[in-house]
Amino acid sequence: MKNKFDQSTTNLIKKDFELEIGDEPLTEEEMLMALSERVAYLMEYRLEFLMSSLYRLDVLEVHLNQALSPEAVDPPYIGVAKLIIERQKQRIHTKKKYKTEKLDDEFGDLAL
Repeated sequence: MKNKFDQSTTNLIKKDFELEIGDEPLTEEEMLMALSERVAYLMEYRLEFLMSSLYRLDVLEVHLNQALSPEAVDPPYIGVAKLIIERQKQRIHTKKKYKTEKLDDEFGDLAL
């Protein structure tokens, strides 16, 4: 059995790119294929939305230029999808690494 893709990363990608892939866990390859199809659609019909999303995700312009280059190994929509997946994996890793513990004050857990 293939390893399933991290569910936190899947949820971020689903939300950010309006993917309708159900709740069943996917492999990374399945996620890449689903996201690649969505990116191809966005490149053709909603380029401004795609570029805005990439900007918000902080995908580096140099990497995007490489993915969109005619010399790139992968087609542009697959290259961009790979960048998105890699960036989302980095975000999840950073969130886990710097996770803050819930703080209690001296009077207990006060909610304002």
